Amino acid sequence: MRTLISTAFISLDGVVEAPGGEPGYRNSGWTFKHTEFLPEAFEIKEREQKEAAAMLLGRVSYQAFSAVWPDMEDFADYKAMPKYVVSTTLGEDDLVSNWGETTILRTLDEVAALKETEGGPIIVHGSASLNQALSDAGLIDRYHLLVFPLLLGAGKRLFSTTDKDAQKLKLVESEAYPNGLQKQVFDVVR
Repeated sequence: MRTLISTAFISLDGVVEAPGGEPGYRNSGWTFKHTEFLPEAFEIKEREQKEAAAMLLGRVSYQAFSAVWPDMEDFADYKAMPKYVVSTTLGEDDLVSNWGETTILRTLDEVAALKETEGGPIIVHGSASLNQALSDAGLIDRYHLLVFPLLLGAGKRLFSTTDKDAQKLKLVESEAYPNGLQKQVFDVVR
């Protein structure tokens, strides 16, 4: 069984919307506007590219990332790896041709089936709505969180507000940095 890893830049109050400056959100670009950049705090991002065997995205994040990541040196390792997009509306004609193999999945059952295949970890970037659905369905195995010392109030959240049984997490890696950023890696306890 493959490990499904959710990775996120997240504010202390749980917001994940527009960390890199995406338009349409009041606090867009909050990861670099309010917190001093320390390269060592982002080591986990490079490690994720080296360790992941595939990427899973929701439609909105796929459309945003596929417009810029294929040509960015910082994301070169992601170009060659298989990508899966969960969408009920995206068609084959909507996929970009310069970002490697991409498969459209229509349901969470298809994601569950993908997890049962052979291969290494699958990483989920962005994709707030998809992350919520995956978490609620019990499909996420690990969280890689970079927690920013900010309270953003309104905005898309990593976790849903669904009324559900408690889900226990085990902290397996953590570090605090001088700029207030915290790395927290949690395994989901089954």
